[in-house]
Amino acid sequence: MNRLAGVTSPYLLQHADNPVDWWPWSPEAFEEARRRGVPVLLSVGYSSCHWCHVMAHESFEDEATAAYMNEHFVPVKVDREERPDVDAVYMEAVQAATGQGGWPMTVFLTADAEPFYFGTYFPPEARHGMPSFRQVLEGVGAAWTERRDEVGEVAGRIVRDLSERSLAHGGDGPPGEAELAQALLGLTRDYDGKRSGFGGAPKFPPSMALEFLLRHHARTGADGALQMAADTCAAMARGGIYDQLGGGFARYAVDREWVVPHFEKMLYDNALLCRVYAHLWRSTGSELARRVALETADFMVRELRTPEGGFASALDADSEDAHGKHVEGAYYVWTPEQLREVLGEEDAAFAAAHFGVTEEGTFEEGSSVLQLPGDPDGLRDPDGLRDPDGPRAAGVRERLLAAREQRPRPGRDDKIVAAWNGLAIAALAETGAFFDRPDLVERATEAADLLVRVHMGPVARLVRTSKDGRAGDHAGVLEDYGDVAEGFLALAGVTGEGAWLEFAGFLLDIVLQHFRGEGGQLYDTADDAERLIRRPQDPTDSATPAGWTAAAGALLSYAAHTGSEPHRTAAEEALGVVKALGPRAPRFIGWGLAVAEALLDGPREVAVAGPVGGELHRTALLGRAPGAVVAAGEPGGAEFPLLADRPTVDGAPTAYVCRHFVCDAPTTDAETLSRALGGA
Repeated sequence: MNRLAGVTSPYLLQHADNPVDWWPWSPEAFEEARRRGVPVLLSVGYSSCHWCHVMAHESFEDEATAAYMNEHFVPVKVDREERPDVDAVYMEAVQAATGQGGWPMTVFLTADAEPFYFGTYFPPEARHGMPSFRQVLEGVGAAWTERRDEVGEVAGRIVRDLSERSLAHGGDGPPGEAELAQALLGLTRDYDGKRSGFGGAPKFPPSMALEFLLRHHARTGADGALQMAADTCAAMARGGIYDQLGGGFARYAVDREWVVPHFEKMLYDNALLCRVYAHLWRSTGSELARRVALETADFMVRELRTPEGGFASALDADSEDAHGKHVEGAYYVWTPEQLREVLGEEDAAFAAAHFGVTEEGTFEEGSSVLQLPGDPDGLRDPDGLRDPDGPRAAGVRERLLAAREQRPRPGRDDKIVAAWNGLAIAALAETGAFFDRPDLVERATEAADLLVRVHMGPVARLVRTSKDGRAGDHAGVLEDYGDVAEGFLALAGVTGEGAWLEFAGFLLDIVLQHFRGEGGQLYDTADDAERLIRRPQDPTDSATPAGWTAAAGALLSYAAHTGSEPHRTAAEEALGVVKALGPRAPRFIGWGLAVAEALLDGPREVAVAGPVGGELHRTALLGRAPGAVVAAGEPGGAEFPLLADRPTVDGAPTAYVCRHFVCDAPTTDAETLSRALGGA
């Protein structure tokens, strides 16, 4: 019996009609394996994963394969986005055993949840040196039946090896100038000077590293840091990884030139990049950065917002093509003939040149991903894209977008993930404030309200996911607490509503109580969470900021708002890992480096005794000082500790700027305040 029908995960629901007798991850599944004397087949994926869909169609929907799985295993299906703790523990084992990982992830376990055989995607027939899935099933089944003691020894050894792994914490305080300079040098070495970004193919948006580069420039004036950030942002915005019609970014580019994306669109990428482009505009005034920040924000609201006010997790890479076949990228790509059908000969020729659509195609079967190839020198144009045919290009874009709306849309994963909504709240709140878009601030506030109503219980313990307004069954992990607190703190600074500061404090107190270990290190799961074969702990960024450094950043900001020494100390101790890893692996701990920049700069504490949304408040929000916190409201109000005993000067709105226990003279002049927050 397939047991997935009643779950909240859209990914698991996609498998509810499989002939496989799937179980969700649960003690009952392992008890069933123990009762029957068979291993557990753990399959981990997520709803917008292309190869997860491929393996499902090839194997999990096949009656014969499903029958064999049901007879010889207890099949367990896990949504990695819903259970990042389960995913992290077994992915660590897969990578240790095979040297690589990815999704779908296929792991065979004992009834004690100990892994003994690993893989990712397996094809239905053997090819390219890979065994077929049926061969794997039969081989594992034979080993289990004929060499059970050997299997048990392997599983026990793997678990012991994992448990003996220790994390180098750093231990002697947060990083300083020397470590951040070394990190910048490491990024410079990895930088692709021709195509921008870091490393080779596939090339991922380096959101957290870009935030570090912008903060480092703001604090030190290092032009090279700003140039790498600006050029990478421009290259991505002009490339196929960015949706030139509807806004928003795909997960990554399969090539070094940013041309062909893996077409899934994730909430976390777009939230992080929206904020990066808004911060780039704040640093440079780039028109391109402003346009992309706003288009990405509008994409999130238009395409990902749910009726409950939160933001859905992702859009699939696949959709139906003109022949009704599900293929990757069908919704987004164009042929010259399709351009002619929509635009006519003359405008189609213009569009093909403008968007880089060729007869040969840049993707598959003669289709092209839309780009803005333009003049490479334009990547360094501080004013952004100078399109001489602006009105014409805008008209063509509008017509193509309207035509694309008639195509079958990619599927949407409607699950609300707390952490990713926290990232979206921060991005929308700041983008709305920077560009005078109160509607975006309202959308951020509505998402925050949803997290409080549905995801936070009476003792402020977060639930990881929800769907259709119903909370899921799984506890929040460290990244949920860190990112949601970050979103609430950003929203507090923009709206002047101190309740969001209080909610952030509730969450961060849970972090201190339940996620903190010896020497200030942090764990990804709470001390009272479900016990797995290893308590996951990872300070490095993946597609999102590590929970460890996300929590450190929120702890630091909260301490700046409140003067809380325990929160400040916890942040500094957590950043010890950045001191250890930042100089050696800066691409993979970018958010930790960004938080370290804020720590070195103070961070600055800005109190604006005056109207929320007034000139001084807006000037404070536009300050480039890394990680500066802003409190605004009427003098004498109780919303923010920073406003206590901060009167106006001669009845005029007044700003106070402090850092390292030293305060500037209060000012009523916006230009003076702006200079004080320049970051240098």
